[in-house]
Amino acid sequence: DWHTVGLRADGTVVATGNNRYRQCEVGGWRDIVAVAAGYLHTLGLRADGTVVAAGNNRYRQCEVSDWRSIASIAAGSSHTVGLRADGTVVATGDNRYGQCEVSDWRDIVAIAAGSAHTVGLKADGPVVATGDNRYGQCEVSAWSGIRLRAADGLPSP
Repeated sequence: DWHTVGLRADGTVVATGNNRYRQCEVGGWRDIVAVAAGYLHTLGLRADGTVVAAGNNRYRQCEVSDWRSIASIAAGSSHTVGLRADGTVVATGDNRYGQCEVSDWRDIVAIAAGSAHTVGLKADGPVVATGDNRYGQCEVSAWSGIRLRAADGLPSP
């Protein structure tokens, strides 16, 4: 990422760095509870569970205006991932490696996005992953007992 994003305590957002694709134009964002920065795009999760995006939309990674009931967001290089309050996951953007193929994921409590892969933690401890696996980064099917840190402010499975 060639930009840096910060979330203020009052729910506003600041950004600095490369603004070639307007990914730093977040000055009007309000009621934001979480932010994520992709390679050339920026995401904001509003308190009401909706998502806003700014920046490069070449792969439709900023097309999140219809997302609802989102509890968490993650940004990959050119894809965007949202965890719904019901434990399902949505994704949009570059899918050339299958990194957006998350529609069948259930009981997810946390998500992460790498450059071209997506990872989800299931409520009972297993981890699921999809996308680019050139370096084995998606080989998590044997993992179990993975927990969220208490500092994350999320419920531990």
